[in-house]
Amino acid sequence: MRREVGAEIEVEITAPTTLEFQIAVAPHPRAEVFESLRFVLDGRPVQPLEVSGVHGNRIHKFDAGVGTLKVDYAATIVGQTDPAPVTEYDHSMYLRPSRYAEADKFYGFAATEFGTYGDSATLLENVSSWVGTRLSYVPGSSDPIDGAVETLLSGAGVCRDYAHLVVALLRAVNVPARLVSVYAPGVHPMDFHAVAEAFVDGQWRVVDATLLAPRQTLVRIATGRDASDTAFLDNHRGAITLNQLTVTAVVDGDLPRDSIDQLVSIR
Repeated sequence: MRREVGAEIEVEITAPTTLEFQIAVAPHPRAEVFESLRFVLDGRPVQPLEVSGVHGNRIHKFDAGVGTLKVDYAATIVGQTDPAPVTEYDHSMYLRPSRYAEADKFYGFAATEFGTYGDSATLLENVSSWVGTRLSYVPGSSDPIDGAVETLLSGAGVCRDYAHLVVALLRAVNVPARLVSVYAPGVHPMDFHAVAEAFVDGQWRVVDATLLAPRQTLVRIATGRDASDTAFLDNHRGAITLNQLTVTAVVDGDLPRDSIDQLVSIR
């Protein structure tokens, strides 16, 4: 399998700041990755510091003055990587409530609705179907600070909102779950995509209640408790405006067919 992904971003900086980008793909052991990443501020190249985080998250960080910043990232991934490793840290951390996946507010409801399925593929299928049928995918319908509770009450959201609700429900029935930002060939409208991962049958399995792209071709960018850990851009101290964001993600050949009842890992 050959996948080509990329992002072009333009940011207007109106007050000096520190920027952090998470747009580079995570390490892909056993696959070949060819990539380029450029930051240019008012025509001058900027050299970022790459910070390696948990799960291979790659944060590119630098201080920037006032001006127009252009970012250009491209990567080609040839082959597939191993399924994500599992640690005792994962089993502990990803059962806990978090800022946008408030599992503690779903304990009673989730136990009643999904408690009989246990740790199983059937559980993932039912949670994915339940979330997918109760939410409408409506760009602009949610705020960046909305969590799973607000999403359920509003009945609408975008990919991160779907993923937060899936994560919260799974944690509430004692299944470790987390959020992953990905490049998603086939997704429409094309953008950075967010999905959930759940620990089932000895591996991390991907759940995408939006059904907007086949899970078999997803490319991992960042992994964490929720969107606070995986945001593609963080701004500290200053002021910025996002002028442009163009994301691309394609796979050679036809997109694979996906079925909600399949257990799929991000590779």
